[in-house]
Amino acid sequence: MIAGIGTLVNVATVLLGATIGVLLGNRLPVRTRDVVTDALGLVTLLIAATSAMAVLDDGLADAVGSSAPMLIVLGSLLIGGIAGSLLRLEQRVESFGGWLQTRLSGDHGTVERHRFIEGFVTASLLFCTGPLTILGSLNDGLGNGADQLFLKSVLDGFAAIAFAASFGWGVAASALTVVVIQGSLTLFGFLLGDVLPDPHLSALTATGGLLLVGVALRLLRIREIPVADLLPALLVAPVLVEIVSSYT
Repeated sequence: MIAGIGTLVNVATVLLGATIGVLLGNRLPVRTRDVVTDALGLVTLLIAATSAMAVLDDGLADAVGSSAPMLIVLGSLLIGGIAGSLLRLEQRVESFGGWLQTRLSGDHGTVERHRFIEGFVTASLLFCTGPLTILGSLNDGLGNGADQLFLKSVLDGFAAIAFAASFGWGVAASALTVVVIQGSLTLFGFLLGDVLPDPHLSALTATGGLLLVGVALRLLRIREIPVADLLPALLVAPVLVEIVSSYT
């Protein structure tokens, strides 16, 4: 599959959803939106399980020993989670979103201009600051497939319908933000795939799979896990593989 296809599909669903939202307005029942979100949460669990199975890859076991892969994933989540919580990544992302929204959607200009900017900022933050954006784009670039971005595309499409019903065409403009952010992350993943050996990529993929479990639990409204605080685990996993493999 061509790297970047996930972002192109994501952009298409945002534009389609925004168009439907502008045309239909607030006519999608809340119950329907909840059912769709639950279904997407279950599919996220399936994708998460598939990614997490990378911990069983033979190449990773050969590099670090048969008993080490699980411990590496555990260590990555613990170290990454501690680092992320100390850095307050989840809180900083939310604070940045609030600051940006305040800065760009102040009471300046016409009502329509304010509405457009409000829709653009709100949708851009929703579509580009979540864990699926980072995990999906990196995996797309690494050559692991665009399944996560396809899932995100469906989520964003329904969200675009809801937001566009209230904010109008500013939501559609957020597709530009999706192109820039996800395209950059996909390119980074593509370059990273040429640098990291397969065992390191397996550990990164397995760790990312567990982060997706956190996303699924949030979609299913079971528990609001601060997934952003756990994102440093993606950097820790390859480092731990390198350290352990050098002593085996």
